[in-house]
Amino acid sequence: MSRVLIVGAGLTGSLCACLLRREMQNKVQIVVWDKARGAGGRMTTTRPPDSSCSSADLGAQYVTATAAYAKSHHSFYSELLSSGVLVPLDSLIEGLRHKDGSHDYMTPLGMCSLVKHFLSESGADLFFEHHVTGLFRRGASWEVQRKAGGSDLFDAVVLTMPVPQILQLQGDVGEILSVQQRQQLDGVAYSSRFALALFFPPGVVFSFPWAARYVTDNPVICYIAADSRKRHADGPSRGPSLVVHTSVPFGMAHLEEAKEQVQPLVLQELQKLLPDLPEPSSVKCQKWRYSQVLTSVPDCPGQMTLLDRPLLVCGGDAFTHSNFDGCVESALSMLSVLKSSL
Repeated sequence: MSRVLIVGAGLTGSLCACLLRREMQNKVQIVVWDKARGAGGRMTTTRPPDSSCSSADLGAQYVTATAAYAKSHHSFYSELLSSGVLVPLDSLIEGLRHKDGSHDYMTPLGMCSLVKHFLSESGADLFFEHHVTGLFRRGASWEVQRKAGGSDLFDAVVLTMPVPQILQLQGDVGEILSVQQRQQLDGVAYSSRFALALFFPPGVVFSFPWAARYVTDNPVICYIAADSRKRHADGPSRGPSLVVHTSVPFGMAHLEEAKEQVQPLVLQELQKLLPDLPEPSSVKCQKWRYSQVLTSVPDCPGQMTLLDRPLLVCGGDAFTHSNFDGCVESALSMLSVLKSSL
């Protein structure tokens, strides 16, 4: 039985683990490592400090399926809709524009429930706070080292973290990259932004009618969501939550500053946009250094195989595009490579 390590418990990693289990159930042992304390990656749902408040999606906000992807990825959408992980988005989103034939979906339990669904289906051995720092070839295996110390051996390794983090790995990764692969990976570019979650006590009711709003004329804020309203999670016993995303130019300009310095700047601008907003009971600020892919790897079929034996393959939205269907495309592509190799 082959031991396969998937680095990253985000959407691509969880999908890859799930598909690998379904296709090769008795032939692989699947292990997932993530450096964070929980699953989700950029589909993270953050819990409030006070359990009387609603949770909030700090990364991805909802899923949009184009007509073409709704058809080609029908099995994935059907599975998620039938299990209740996805439901149609029926709230007012001011400024939302997309092509005809597209459908929008939200997650009643937060965006991380998408990732958790596929991880649960994968049956993988899941380990958090496992920060990978290096990969070393050991004959027909990879020795994978962790920041906290210690290492383990695997027959195949799948890397789904952002490309700059792949290029920072110690060991043999840099040695096996071809000149062309290095150039392609160096060319990947990401947007950066900050996201704030504001948590309010029970009884607070927002005065505005929308569940989310795209802001087009503000240099600091580009998106605001009454997140609990969007997910129909409001109730008399649970306080609402509000999510704020900064613009990419603002995020890039303040990228190297501490979150504690940036948070008051965003809150000050939010007060101008929503002067009647009540005082939150708590605020959490998230820095997304790698928010969405601006420049992906060109002419790449959802993955890049760095070495055939022992297998080392990397994937994610940098090899497709930054949305649900891009992650599905990448996971399917990596599954094909894994099946051929194993």
